[in-house]
Amino acid sequence: MRDLFPEDWKPNLKKLMLGLDAWVDFSLFRGASGTREVYERFSTFMDRFHVSGWRRWLTELVSESATLGAAGAVLLLALAVPAFRETSDDDWLKKSELAVTFLDRYGNEVGSRGIKHNDSVPLDQFPDSLIKAVLATEDRRFYEHFGIDIPGTMRALVTNAKAGGVVQGGSSLTQQLAKNLFLSNERTLERKIKEAFLAMWLEARLTKNEILKLYLDRAYMGGGAFGVDAAAHYYFNKSARDVNLAEGAMLAGLFKAPTRFAPHVNLPAARARANVVLDNLVEAGFMTEGQVFGARRHPATPVDRRDERAPNYYLDWAFDEMKKLVDTLPKSMTERVFVVRTALDTNMQKATDLAIENSLRQYGQEYHARQAATVLMDVEGSVRAMVGGRDYGASQFNRATDAMRQPGSSFKPYVYATALQHGFKPTSIVVDAPICLGNWCPHNYGRGYAGSMTLMQALTASINTIAVRLSVAVGDGNPKLGRARIIKNAHDMGIRTPLPDTPSLPIGADEVTVLDHTGAHATFPNLGKAVTPHAILEVRTGGGELIWRFDRDGPKPRQVLSPQVAGDMIKMMNNVVENGTGRRARLDGISAAGKTGTTNNYRDAWFVGYTANFVCAVWFGNDDYASTNRMTGGSLPAMTWHNIMAYAHQGTELKQLPGVPVPTVRQQQVVAEAKSKSGEPPPPPRPTVLTKRGADILVRVERMMDDANRALGPVQPTVSTEKKRQAEGDQKGNALASALESRAFGGRN
Repeated sequence: MRDLFPEDWKPNLKKLMLGLDAWVDFSLFRGASGTREVYERFSTFMDRFHVSGWRRWLTELVSESATLGAAGAVLLLALAVPAFRETSDDDWLKKSELAVTFLDRYGNEVGSRGIKHNDSVPLDQFPDSLIKAVLATEDRRFYEHFGIDIPGTMRALVTNAKAGGVVQGGSSLTQQLAKNLFLSNERTLERKIKEAFLAMWLEARLTKNEILKLYLDRAYMGGGAFGVDAAAHYYFNKSARDVNLAEGAMLAGLFKAPTRFAPHVNLPAARARANVVLDNLVEAGFMTEGQVFGARRHPATPVDRRDERAPNYYLDWAFDEMKKLVDTLPKSMTERVFVVRTALDTNMQKATDLAIENSLRQYGQEYHARQAATVLMDVEGSVRAMVGGRDYGASQFNRATDAMRQPGSSFKPYVYATALQHGFKPTSIVVDAPICLGNWCPHNYGRGYAGSMTLMQALTASINTIAVRLSVAVGDGNPKLGRARIIKNAHDMGIRTPLPDTPSLPIGADEVTVLDHTGAHATFPNLGKAVTPHAILEVRTGGGELIWRFDRDGPKPRQVLSPQVAGDMIKMMNNVVENGTGRRARLDGISAAGKTGTTNNYRDAWFVGYTANFVCAVWFGNDDYASTNRMTGGSLPAMTWHNIMAYAHQGTELKQLPGVPVPTVRQQQVVAEAKSKSGEPPPPPRPTVLTKRGADILVRVERMMDDANRALGPVQPTVSTEKKRQAEGDQKGNALASALESRAFGGRN
């Protein structure tokens, strides 16, 4: 034991600890002394650079500037990275945007959307006066700045601050090009920062003349025209090479606000803007007052396009659908120019436009209604006509596809269809009596209660309390479960907007779009099959190759209601038109069914209805949600629906709604054929169209020709061969059309 623990171990441990302590103290002392010595040497060295007086202030300024500059450089780098990501595509300069030429259902061209690049006019062939007008108005210091015109930006900030609003833009021409090439039109600080960095990036990669040429070719100029040359053709029927000073000034004035200053929309505003451009030419020193005097005295006169009435709301929607469709095409498809045949019926579109305009002109002031929207489609889902507002030139907002409005009682068919699914019959007895869900107690339109009645009578009279009672009944006493089932049915039938679960949902307090509401009601004449509203029937490449067809590649109908439920709903909604709130929508000799809708404070008025051929929804109201003058769905909307549908069924092979007798021809309350109060004549009779059999023959022939072309494979003909084939094709096409016409029009259609 003594061998393991000697008696002198304690003194030895004490010596060891004292030695360790001494070593630590010495090390710290030596380190502190060395640090102090180094600091004294550094201080002595730095004393050589000591400055005082004005030199010290200058040094401090340079030092702080370097510090702030380094921090600013890091910040700029962080801000620049998102901007430069927009240029990740190596082919950004040659990249084509989507360009679509639209045809109606019969193959006639009706318009175009997108950007079809046309770089065919060199910069040196643009008139000198046109280029000077653009630079004088958009960027006078274009050839002097580095992409950002700092003096111009500061001048714009001061001007806007004095005016208390945005009256002068500070973006250079290069910044505007950067926005056109890479960014959107949203007004945000992030976009402006990106725009500035991208402008400097463009200046580093392109010459000034290349930037100017791109700007002239890519800017939107109104009327669906992109680029100065396209705008010159559209507004003046001439090339940009041939425009004079007055016309060039009008074109240069379009860059700021092409929709507001488009001469075919507002000629006085376009001429006033052109006069401002002439002032800019003089102020910039590019021309003298004497040189612009003739252009002031003789302003430009554009081509009159007011009577063309292009279906712009329809084409905007079809273009949006096409952009979604392109994303679904195979990645190997690099084509960006397409020809699209739509379901648009030009004659129906014109008649629908006229019906809406006549209704607003005659009764809009009386009812305090300033806007309307409508969608007309066949029962297969092909949209034949669409009106998104009263005046496309004044507002491009499409109220048929984008406006979210309360449907009121026109929502009740979804409630009643759900009730029929859960055991109710049209003859089931329901009770109109007070009901409250929590603190909410709905009332009927007349503020009274009618007691017991059948389900058909309740829908015909549009009783609010019964719709709420049904929402409780279909949930087996649980209102939330009942409303969930109603919401599911509405979504299955075609409503795509969210439907929040609120007690007032059964009487139409949630919001829908006119397009969805129309498409969902097509489920009834289709005996329970939901269809997809669509504009596009066929898509072809610029070379004519068929790459997509709705009947082959589009979504197929879905059975969401039983035929029995759909048939019962047709009978009940037919009674609404024959004996209920929708009597003004009745059609002579044509079975129709539908439902009126009116929201609180008369903000929205609807009529949604269908025949065995077509489905149509009509909405009237105001953009600011102002109340109308007690307009109900059974008044102006039902009358307008009648006028639209009466025209749509002319020359059409009439079908019969299942389970509904053919009505007798009678004198209508509203005579659509009479002249309106404003003196406008009714629309001309609809031209006779092909029977379904005749149309099927044409479709089969077209498919056979497509199959034959694919079998032959691609051929690269010479110019002379191509002309010869075109001539032969025209002759064969005329002969084929004559033969088909004689077969299809065997008698009156």
